[in-house]
Amino acid sequence: MPIVRVTMAAGRTTEQKQEAAREITETIARCCNAHAEHVYVYFEDVSPDEWTVGGETITERKRKRGET
Repeated sequence: MPIVRVTMAAGRTTEQKQEAAREITETIARCCNAHAEHVYVYFEDVSPDEWTVGGETITERKRKRGET
């Protein structure tokens, strides 16, 4: 029973997560010889204000790059 945990900055849509879950499930099933119905994918969304890279939050980094 493979369990895949995906941690990423919040902001993806339900549709994006569903597509990612399908792709992850297919890949794990194929590469690990697992039954797709036994592959669990768990998404953990972290606020971009609570995730830092190089001492700056993701929000700060996006702002510096001119992203919204």
